[in-house]
Amino acid sequence: MIPALLRPLCAAAAASVDPDADVDALVPTNNPAHGDYQWNFAFRMAKARRENPRALAERLLPFFQGKPGIRDAQVAGPGFLNLFLDEAWLAATLVAQAADPAGGVAQSGLGKTVIVDFSSPNVAKRMHVGHMRSTHIGHVLVLLHRAAGYTVVGDNHIGDWGTPFGKLIVAWDRWRDEAAYAADPVGELERLYVKFGDATNTKEHPELDPAVVADLNDRARAETAKLQRGDPRNRALWEDFKSKSLAEYDTVYARMGVQFDEVLGESAYADGVDPIVDAMLASGQAELSEGAVILRDGKQVAVVRKKDGAATYTATDLACVRYRLDRWHPDRMVYVTDVRQAQHFAGFFRIAQGWGLSTELVHVGFGMLKLPEGTMSTRKGNVIRLVDLLDEAVAQARAVVDEKSARIPEAERAAIAEAVGVGAVRYQDLVQAPASDIVFDWKKMLAMDGNSAPYLLYSRARAASVLRRAADEGQAPAVADLRLDHALERELALALLRFPELVEVALRTAAPNLVAEAAYRLCEAFNRFYYELPVLTGGDARASRLALVQVADVALVRALGLLGLRALDRV
Repeated sequence: MIPALLRPLCAAAAASVDPDADVDALVPTNNPAHGDYQWNFAFRMAKARRENPRALAERLLPFFQGKPGIRDAQVAGPGFLNLFLDEAWLAATLVAQAADPAGGVAQSGLGKTVIVDFSSPNVAKRMHVGHMRSTHIGHVLVLLHRAAGYTVVGDNHIGDWGTPFGKLIVAWDRWRDEAAYAADPVGELERLYVKFGDATNTKEHPELDPAVVADLNDRARAETAKLQRGDPRNRALWEDFKSKSLAEYDTVYARMGVQFDEVLGESAYADGVDPIVDAMLASGQAELSEGAVILRDGKQVAVVRKKDGAATYTATDLACVRYRLDRWHPDRMVYVTDVRQAQHFAGFFRIAQGWGLSTELVHVGFGMLKLPEGTMSTRKGNVIRLVDLLDEAVAQARAVVDEKSARIPEAERAAIAEAVGVGAVRYQDLVQAPASDIVFDWKKMLAMDGNSAPYLLYSRARAASVLRRAADEGQAPAVADLRLDHALERELALALLRFPELVEVALRTAAPNLVAEAAYRLCEAFNRFYYELPVLTGGDARASRLALVQVADVALVRALGLLGLRALDRV
């Protein structure tokens, strides 16, 4: 993390030692006495070059001393460089950062297009808490890429094709409840899916007649084949199942504040599969094996077309890539799925690159969200509906809002509770490192204090409140008045400066938790400033501190927006 001011200085200093050296060894200090940033380049390079690190640091010191924006530079310890930023430069930078539409985030994506493939629920099943991670992480990756100037296509690649629909059609014909379907379409479809699973699971139900089980599975495969061949009845059922499912999903996404630029399922690419497979056969990239078409990937074998003619996920993914290349011409495609699919995507990427594909392909794998008693499963019926979690979070938030803000009109309290409750669920998901597994915990997921969404939302509401009261007193903040005379003002200023740096790191590493952490640290710094230093009653410091609140407010709103949280004017 190197601020824009320090990048050229560090680069010039490093080049004087080694033109090919990696200069990104600058870190914020924890102790203000040691500067604002510490550079360990000399210490690291001296060891490799068998030089005295402190002597090397002394040679690098003139590259920083007396430069604009640098108040002081010192050699410390065995060879560290401690850098102190100039307060006037820092204030001016914050004013410019607040006015910048990009908020100081480097526009590394200008002229580039990225597709983020995320959420991807399976049609005819409820959205449950297991869908949160892909949806939340993917949505923040969309927001981060947009913040960096990319043209972004958020793509919901839904599961709407394959054998599960053959099973569902068989179950529909045997066990459907028309009244239940009319009242709760997705609930009835999920019941039928579970019913089919129970009727064919000889492992858990050894009493089942093997002949009956075999017949059900054969029928499911036959109905799947009919669907894929365009059988009118099966297509009509499938279209109805899909439309009912998407209607329910849209209501959940609306509550989550998530929107997509494209919503297409695997079925959308079905017609593109055969031309790709046939071309692979013709070129020798693919081969026939016992009636199936396979691709050899080293020691691994990938089936792209089964012997019954059905396409596999690999074939559908290849057709999807071709569609995206033809329509969007993306520079990057990001797939957000759980880590269990890492091997599939590693192999798929190698196959896709075998076409000579120049587009960057990235898999962002996330850990599983598990129940205390084990993994969730629709077939087992032990899932927690996402809408139930959101309802509970909003109910708990409403109780707090009603207690603390009874003066606020009822409709506004309801809107605040919705933002706080849904935000609490979202933030507790995002604050975790993507690769980590999470054991579902109601208390943690609904946390209303500590490192939580309510803490962030309330922090911004405090800034808005100060600005509102100042406006009521006839004073608008003038950012030109900003000065940094107190240690807590400087601490807040540094947190504001560092936020876009961390956004860039979060984008580069596909780690939304870094944005959550940076937003939390920013709120901590703001609250220390807010509680310790008077603003409206600050006397001669009033104008400057009001300007700092204005700059902080802009940054807080942006930080919340990058996390997909709705900023509140009051709570």
